[in-house]
Amino acid sequence: MTFESGYGTGTTAGFEIPTLDQWQVAPYLEWSMQNIQSFLPVHPIHRGVRVTEFAHRPTELESLPVAHPWEERSATFAEVMQSTHTDGWLVAHRGTIVGEQYLGALTPSTVHLLMSVSKSLTATTAGLLAASGELDLERPVTDYVPELAGSGYTGALVRHLVDMRTGVRFSEEYLNADAEVRLLEEAIGWATKRHPEVPDSLLGFLATLGQDRPHGGAFDYKSCETDALGFVIQGASGQHPADVMSQRLWQPMGAEFDAHVGVDSVGAGMFDGGVSAAMRDLARFGHLFVSGGAALDGAAVLPEWWVEDTYAGGPDSREAFANALEPTLMPGGMYRNGFWFPGESSDVMLALGIHGQMIYMNRVTGVVGVKVSSWPTPQDAEKLFWTVRAFETASWALHRGER
Repeated sequence: MTFESGYGTGTTAGFEIPTLDQWQVAPYLEWSMQNIQSFLPVHPIHRGVRVTEFAHRPTELESLPVAHPWEERSATFAEVMQSTHTDGWLVAHRGTIVGEQYLGALTPSTVHLLMSVSKSLTATTAGLLAASGELDLERPVTDYVPELAGSGYTGALVRHLVDMRTGVRFSEEYLNADAEVRLLEEAIGWATKRHPEVPDSLLGFLATLGQDRPHGGAFDYKSCETDALGFVIQGASGQHPADVMSQRLWQPMGAEFDAHVGVDSVGAGMFDGGVSAAMRDLARFGHLFVSGGAALDGAAVLPEWWVEDTYAGGPDSREAFANALEPTLMPGGMYRNGFWFPGESSDVMLALGIHGQMIYMNRVTGVVGVKVSSWPTPQDAEKLFWTVRAFETASWALHRGER
């Protein structure tokens, strides 16, 4: 296997390439999010020959007033975007782009690191394998990844991975250098190795994780779940998961640009947060979930039952979410098939990534909102929920014909 690039030192177009200790912090973060392939190894996710096309109807969205999520004040749509370290945003209504903006160095063809939006793409790829009969979500993870036998994943089902409900011990504290979410980065070469005991591969690291609760219980968001899912996809298909994503999702939906995923020293993909893609292709992906699984040109891509299952959730998805071990700040919501439902509605769902990555999907209004960002901190509740409010406001204004 060959990688498109590897980590190095030096400059790119006069810009000093950040070190492993610098690339995820200011002032480097904005550049890093758009140039991951310049200093870390990646595996391509190729587009096909067919490209589906959006219609375009420029619409004035920027002046829409958007209520603050919890304070008695508001800002315009434009002000929300300006105040949330936005690299670019896009709104599409029933297959027509009604607004988009590219800021700084971002262009329509720029691929931007998606962080955990990658999880939604990966879970959807698993769903496509389930639809073809190659993957059974109710089978144990270790049936597909025997290397995880004896780890905390023993007894976990693939369904538990896509819904974040295993009992595997894993801390998602991004600002804790000793948390497993940061140790994982050491294993794949995304961070300086400070813990000698951490294996030098992603699968090796996953095999060290233990279990502290029964599988199938409360929702517990853990990045390791989607990395394990990547290996399940490989075990079920016999192919690199990036190639499966290309063949089953990226090409059928008519992607305009190649994407890519970061890989470890042996070429395994970091599917919990390592995918980079262009904004319009993220909108194409979101469109699948507001159109019953169809691409922009009407071609069937996702089975309708998978789309419906995602929106409906499982019989206890909301209960599991309500019992989450960490605060979700989404009362009444749920997590299903790699997507967040921010409230009681089963019609609005989100793909989310740290530092401000988002796809908003509303199947009632047919609106898809995309935002790529470079927040200086991994998490920021105000920036997150104000962005959701902005897309929600635009969504209903378009639905009512007010824009």
